Amino acid sequence: MTVKTYKTLLFDVDDTLLDFGAAEKLALRLLFEQQKIPLTDEVEANYKRINQGLWKSFEEGNIGREEVVNTRYSLLFKEYGQEVDGVLLEKSYRGFLEEGHDLIEGALELITDLQDKYDVYIVTNGVSKTQDRRLRDSGLHPLVKDIFVSEATGYQKPMKEYFDYVFARIPNFAVDQALIIGDSLSADIKGGQLAGLDTCWFNPGMKLNDSGIVPTYEIQKLDELYRILDAN
Repeated sequence: MTVKTYKTLLFDVDDTLLDFGAAEKLALRLLFEQQKIPLTDEVEANYKRINQGLWKSFEEGNIGREEVVNTRYSLLFKEYGQEVDGVLLEKSYRGFLEEGHDLIEGALELITDLQDKYDVYIVTNGVSKTQDRRLRDSGLHPLVKDIFVSEATGYQKPMKEYFDYVFARIPNFAVDQALIIGDSLSADIKGGQLAGLDTCWFNPGMKLNDSGIVPTYEIQKLDELYRILDAN
């Protein structure tokens, strides 16, 4: 096996460096409090089902980002026989979500350390303003060389065009010296493979992988990345 030396590290944000689950939970609670509607476990589960389905369609290129964020609440409340302004609720939710910047354990220490040894970039599907605010508040923003948000690129993971956009904007980029690290098999790992990258699946919950998408590496904790980088 040829020994590889990685130069460029591409990190996903949500549920890789930042705890999106915690941010989403808080934002939903505040949104429903604002609307004076009880947020039950059932309602929250239905929201996540609808939301994940929409983002999956987005990843597959079937719908745009605007349709994802502006219809999820109207679709949710429709299930309960209510008509709501999905755009207005999205605006409120987005404001609450921007407040969520809890870090995944070890994330700040890892990126602080790696920034001196590697070219570290952020690759994320999301809304530019939201991700920018969360990355600044978490302390990660100044530690990376650049941030590529799908909204600003016009493409999204796992599209090859998204990665082509990113690669073209990284000085002296070499695909065989780059590694993508992320929690999503369908976006990060599949996208990395389509772009010819080595991939590292961050899987802290030890989820079963029956997707057919096989990462180059798999880790359960962020500091396990050192084992991969030091071995190459």
